[in-house]
Amino acid sequence: MPDQSDWEAKAANILKSELKRQGITYAKLADLIGDKEPNVRNKLSRGKFSAAFMLQALAAIEVHDLRVILLGL
Repeated sequence: MPDQSDWEAKAANILKSELKRQGITYAKLADLIGDKEPNVRNKLSRGKFSAAFMLQALAAIEVHDLRVILLGL
């Protein structure tokens, strides 16, 4: 079974991909969720954030449907 860091990387990559797909910068995401850009940047670079943060970010960038494929872990 994948270790914790594998799951953290997968979560961060999913969120980063959606930001890129929507054309949203870390600064814009921070503005949308009422956070500071360095906080958002750190969370995404470390992959250490809660499921609530991920859901908040996805809702803020208007991702209403997300398909996650867990193959390769």
